[in-house]
Amino acid sequence: MNRDLSRASARSYRISWHIYFAMDDQPAFDAKTFLRTLTHRPGVYRMLDAKHKVIYVGKARDLKKRVSSYFQRTQTSPKTAAMMQLVARVEVTVTNTEAEALLLEYNLIKQHKPRFNVLLRDDKSYPYIYVSTDHAFPRLRFHRGPRTGKGRYFGPYPSTSAVRQTLNDLQKLFLIRNCRDTFFRNRTRPCLQHQIRRCTAPCVGLISEEDYGRDIGAAIQFLEGRNRSVINTFVERMEAASEAQEYELAARFRDQIAKLKEIEARQLVSRSAGKDLDVIGFASNGGVHCVTVLFIRNGAVVGSRDHFPRAQGEADKQRILNSFVAQYYLGRDVPGEIVIDDPIEDHELLEAELGARMGRKVAIKSNVRGDRKRWLAMACTNAEQGLNLRLASNATIRRQFAALAEALDLEEVPERLECFDVSHTAGEATVASCVVFNTAGPLKSDYRRFNLNPTSAGDDYSALAEALRRRYARVKKGEVPMPDVLFVDGGKGQLSEATSVLRELEHDWLQVVAVAKGRARKPGAERLFIPGRKTSLQLPPDSPALLLVQQIRDEAHRFAITGHRQRRAKARNTSRLEQIPGLGPKKRRELLRQFGGLQGVMGAGVDDLAKVRGISRTLAETIYNDLHIDGQH
Repeated sequence: MNRDLSRASARSYRISWHIYFAMDDQPAFDAKTFLRTLTHRPGVYRMLDAKHKVIYVGKARDLKKRVSSYFQRTQTSPKTAAMMQLVARVEVTVTNTEAEALLLEYNLIKQHKPRFNVLLRDDKSYPYIYVSTDHAFPRLRFHRGPRTGKGRYFGPYPSTSAVRQTLNDLQKLFLIRNCRDTFFRNRTRPCLQHQIRRCTAPCVGLISEEDYGRDIGAAIQFLEGRNRSVINTFVERMEAASEAQEYELAARFRDQIAKLKEIEARQLVSRSAGKDLDVIGFASNGGVHCVTVLFIRNGAVVGSRDHFPRAQGEADKQRILNSFVAQYYLGRDVPGEIVIDDPIEDHELLEAELGARMGRKVAIKSNVRGDRKRWLAMACTNAEQGLNLRLASNATIRRQFAALAEALDLEEVPERLECFDVSHTAGEATVASCVVFNTAGPLKSDYRRFNLNPTSAGDDYSALAEALRRRYARVKKGEVPMPDVLFVDGGKGQLSEATSVLRELEHDWLQVVAVAKGRARKPGAERLFIPGRKTSLQLPPDSPALLLVQQIRDEAHRFAITGHRQRRAKARNTSRLEQIPGLGPKKRRELLRQFGGLQGVMGAGVDDLAKVRGISRTLAETIYNDLHIDGQH
């Protein structure tokens, strides 16, 4: 496989050799002249910075059209605009086909690891189960690395533990040896594995080569997902042994059948039994992306593995998945089917290339039903979980805190951050949130919400001031720890309000940062307003400090809007009932509990209302009349 990739790369490089030196002879990169000379053929292009370092690799069906798009006057993508500011030279490699371009792109990304490409950093080899064919009594064993030996390889499996579990099941079921060949050759009597009924002791001739071969064949059938065939074979062998009055052997087959059915019952077997496929889920938050590969082998879920591709700056879901699938599968064995959350741009090209390399059809599907849809949901759930764990990992958070200290010119790395946000609907049910992060991630036990009643509806400034005043009055009393940095969601107005409140409470030494979304209101374009600075601070889209700021800002927004919605719903559900005479808090709660909310109460008749504990017939009529007759419904 790698030799094929290398040949494709070498073939393509021979085509582009003269292009490389022609550009190198020029004193400065002339984009216009370069673009005029470009061909419309497929190929690969490489962006280089002033230090001759490759910062981006891409492929194109039409080199001229694709490369020219980068030199347009207006760039909508902040990531692309940031990259083009660094580009000092462009190199191209012309290929015969788009498939060759795909392979070359894969090799170059792997070789150069360009900073602006989506990079798959977890490139570890996966474990397999290996059955050798060059031994009279083969063993099933764990294998990792190049598959050069003669025999059958089953996998890949997502983890070492998954392989160990499968091997343990196989040994119990089929009594296959697990010892090394050197140990096997030097045995004179059965080992402990035979005594505990995990091996038939072929090393000392207690089983014939023919019978052992049948056991190995059954084990291979099991690994291929043909469980029912194995059970039927064991049933036949059990009956034959019973007829021959070999009752001990018949009992062995009986026990094997029972164990096989037990294993079969705990597997997640479906209509796709016997098929191997990978299911890919995706989750993203705060510039961190998690791609989870769920392994389905023989119709059963055998495990999953999380990957965290590096994406410089802005990167959408399709681009990340497209890059992931190419980098992940062009370097390893591919199952017959890949199920993915969203369709990817190069799925037809990848299907053709992977199929040609594997010598069989490979399908990449996104619109799925049945078991595949269920597995896809499972993969996405695992991706969300993996992402949450990643975001909360100490190593990641500490790097972000250190980057924040550098970005804000702080003397020390902060240990505690707080962020405020305000949420309301036209001034109704105004709620301010305060979220707290430390070097371990979100400190949810210290989260607080403030129900506010600003002097004028929709006055975000006065609402923020009230929340800060309430919070930092408690800080001044020592009831709440003092943060190292205070963030507020907003611009110059929110910054001015926050500094004023802190000055009033004698906390004006506290570092305050206002986080504005920017004109485009896109992640990565945030502007930071800091007291004493005439201009706003805009961090690079891939800055760890900015990712931390985005995360705490988004968490404050989520916490505020959740509180606002809860307060608004509560107000709308109870305010109408509070105006009814004779209906106290206990009776209101009972009504809402019985009917599931205000809409249920309004839909109830007088007889239904009178059945509620504490509600008399007279009061039921009063409630009904107030909600319906008096023009309120």
